[in-house]
Parts: sequence; C-alpha cells; structure tokens
Amino acid sequence: MTTKPAQTAIEVAGLRKKFGDKVVLDGLDFEVPRGTVFSLLGPNGAGKTTAVQILSTLIGADGGQARVAGRDVARDPEGVRRAIGVTGQYSAVDGLLTGRENLILMADLYRLGRAEGRRRADDLLERFDLVEAGGKLASTYSGGMRRKLDIAMTLVGDPQIIFLDEPTTGLDPRSRRAMWDLARGLVAAGVTIFLTTQYLDEADRLADRIGVLNGGRLVADGTSEQLKRMVPGGHVVLRLAGPDGLDAAARVLPVSARDDEALTLQVPSDGGVRSLRVLLGRLEDEAIEVEEFSVHTPDLDDVFLALTGDAPDGPGAPSGTENPGASTDITQDDDRKAASR
Repeated sequence: MTTKPAQTAIEVAGLRKKFGDKVVLDGLDFEVPRGTVFSLLGPNGAGKTTAVQILSTLIGADGGQARVAGRDVARDPEGVRRAIGVTGQYSAVDGLLTGRENLILMADLYRLGRAEGRRRADDLLERFDLVEAGGKLASTYSGGMRRKLDIAMTLVGDPQIIFLDEPTTGLDPRSRRAMWDLARGLVAAGVTIFLTTQYLDEADRLADRIGVLNGGRLVADGTSEQLKRMVPGGHVVLRLAGPDGLDAAARVLPVSARDDEALTLQVPSDGGVRSLRVLLGRLEDEAIEVEEFSVHTPDLDDVFLALTGDAPDGPGAPSGTENPGASTDITQDDDRKAASR
C-alpha cells in the first residue's frame, strides 16, 4: 500500500479475516478522509465489529493492509493506539466509581499526571454536561448518561480518530439524539469518526459516506444520496400548468402514474442532476410549462434490502444472514452530504 496524503485518516486494502472455516472479511477496501464520519452498515454477522477490532489493533488480520492515522496497524500498533479512541457496543464504565473517578482513572492510564488528569476530567464533565453527576456513582446513571461518560472516557487521550461501534443501541430516542449532537461536535472539532450502527436513520443523519458490508466485502460505498439513487423506485413528480400540458407531457415522458385532478405526473428517475436536466430539457423542447416538481428517492431501508437481501430488523435496524453481492464503487462527489452539521 502506498503512503496516502495526510488528509486520509483510515485506508484499508484487501483486508481478510476468518474464524475457523467462517470467512468474515473477504478483501475489504475503503478509505476515510480526516474530519468526516464514515458509517459501516451490514447485517448481523457481516463483519462490522471484526473490522473495528482489526483497525483498533484488538485482533490481527489474516491478510491485506490497513493504515490508521498514517500508521500501519500490523507494524505500528502502539502508534495506532496513541491516535485512536474506541467506544464499543458495551459500556466500559466502572459502576463502582463516580463519573469523575472513571475519567481520572483513564487519565492515569494515559499517564497524564495528577494535575493534568484532573483538569482533563473536569473539562470533559463540563463538555458532556455531567458536572452535577460527576460525583455520583456511575451505577446510578441512566443509559444515556453512561454512554456520554463512556465517550468522554474515550476522549481523555485526545484521539484523532474515534471508533464508535453501535454506540446508541438500546438508548431511548432522546439519548440517541444527544449522542448524534456529540458526534457532530467532535467532527466539527476535527475528529474522524468510524461508526458502525444498526440504525439506518443514524447513518443517514450523521455519515458523510456510508459503506455497506455484505459477505465480507464492501458492496457499496458513497454518500447517503448516492446510495439511494442506486436502487429502483426513485421518481420525479411534475405538476403541470393545465390539462393540455398534462396531456402533452404524458405523450413525451415515460409516465408511471398520472393524477388528472392534481395535474401531476410521476416519472421514473434516479434523481441525479444529469437525469433531471434531460427530463426538464425534453419538456422545454416541447414548450410544456411545469409549475413545480419534486424528487423522490428510496430510503436507506430500500438500499439495505437491495444490496444485502436482508430486511431491516425493527425501526431501521438491519439483521439477517450474509448474502454476498457484487461490489459497487461510487466515486462521484456532486451530492456530498453535510450530515446536518
């Protein structure tokens, strides 16, 4: 693997891993730019957590190469560990300690020194709105508060890159949104986030780019909008100026639905700029006046189902068995998503 520019936070090429006869990762390839959120989606058992464990040096790969923060995961694991923070599926908070004591413990593990460790702990308590709870045992915290403390502990070492492995599983909607705000704030400060999640709306709201993992391979990689345009079902709804225009448009366009009362036509479309330009150009060539139009694309549930063959389990949560699919590489950047930051 050649050395990448400094703006690349994570780069993976041909990553492979199996447990016994079970192939979990089968030639994984992707890159994550610095200061962005990359979300990895996939059915249960698709290899998301395994990928996080390899990239965070918890386990070794069987083949391929990976660099995190410019450091080779296999050759310089200590350098990788100094640059990252990891928040796993299960909280690492010690319930027998107070919130502040948990943070100080992490500071001691990082050998920050007594004064600096306590200063860092107090800063993080304030940053995560845990000042009042800081003196209470973590066992008394709600699920959302424990997650906030867990992420705060990850930040004690001031990491460049944070791995969030299904960080909001089991949280109520209010706590999930609080986690999203924390993630946006971290990225705004220059941190790179590698997110795995079972909630498709979470990836849709947060991620700059999304990778779909299936059968140990990345079967698609792109922005949320790019992925949505990959699957059938997208269309444009046109509202015409009058009945004559409706009839004329119906004659020149591949209409899939028509509403004479509302003066609207539904036309299949991937919603891309090029296809919209062609569609509106045809109407302009025929001097057909359009009052308004709206673009409708499939959601990430449709994308997930189309690419993995597994229906989401619950509200936006994918689940199921692996079903290998053909790899799709999306490289256009015309719809770069700002993830609502």
